[in-house]
Amino acid sequence: MAIARGYAATDASKPLTPFTFERREPRDDDVVIDIKYCGVCHSDIHQARNEWGNSTFPMVPGHEIVGIISAVGSKVTKFKVGDRAGVGCFVDSCTTCATRDLDLEHYLPGLVGTYNSVEADGKTPTQGGYSDHIVVKEGYVLSIPENLPLDAAAPLLCAGITLYSPLRHWKAAPGKKVAIVGMGGLGHMGVKLAHAMGAEVTVLSQSLSKKEDGLKLGADHYYATNDPETFQALAGSFDLIICTVAAEVDWNAYLNLLKVDGDLVLVGIPENPVPVHAFSLVPARRSISGSMIGSIKETQEMLDFCSEHGIVSEIETIEMGQINQAYERVVKSDVRYRFVIDMASL
Repeated sequence: MAIARGYAATDASKPLTPFTFERREPRDDDVVIDIKYCGVCHSDIHQARNEWGNSTFPMVPGHEIVGIISAVGSKVTKFKVGDRAGVGCFVDSCTTCATRDLDLEHYLPGLVGTYNSVEADGKTPTQGGYSDHIVVKEGYVLSIPENLPLDAAAPLLCAGITLYSPLRHWKAAPGKKVAIVGMGGLGHMGVKLAHAMGAEVTVLSQSLSKKEDGLKLGADHYYATNDPETFQALAGSFDLIICTVAAEVDWNAYLNLLKVDGDLVLVGIPENPVPVHAFSLVPARRSISGSMIGSIKETQEMLDFCSEHGIVSEIETIEMGQINQAYERVVKSDVRYRFVIDMASL
């Protein structure tokens, strides 16, 4: 076993504190990554504070991990020491299931989360990227393109793929009108990616405070949802709406902004159920769907797409010791647009 240093939540009601723990020795098919940067996702906060009711402690959060490979197992073929590498939201999946599908592995049984999960042995807890290194099976490691800065590429491994996957699945492209609800860590990536795919992009944000940013990042239009006239003016306008917010907004109001056969896709997860009326769906054959991250294959595709188009996250770099203050700022939406921890500060 190798000793790792990091920061952990030891209880849902306590701040994160320094934590020392063991990583497994690398197996034949493992790579060891010296972590250089780790993004801070709102889901880190949900889990560290047990807001989803499924947390186990102590917990080292972090699933937007980038760094440099420092060792490889004898059977590793895709990576070598010195390569730039990343780890996203999961580090294993069922490799023997009859339903195994590498395009849909993130939706199938047997998924092992990067943290707050247990490894395939059913007992060893996984610990995430708020730490100095990580050991991961080769098949769950991503290659970070050389032209993407490591710090700003880290959030692509969650925020990036969370928006890329539904945009690709619902065919954002020239001639399509796409709306992104929320201009935060997820939403700003949706703007960049949908613009690069050629869609006409509209941001639907609570206010116009980030309008200048939205237009600069690729939005064609920007509307405030706190203005009731927005929902009247845009009725029946969009082919696709992606809702990135975890607040309990009125999904019926957004459904009425869709064209016939339009889709509302949820990637933000509210704490409580939100009612949907049949009349918001039936008269225009609209759909409401959900989407969650992406497969390893699709995540690598996303990274390559971002490399081609020069897309990274807008970030604010912090030291590891600032993590608790960063959590409070994320909750208050006081970040433009993603915190990234510089692990040199650990």
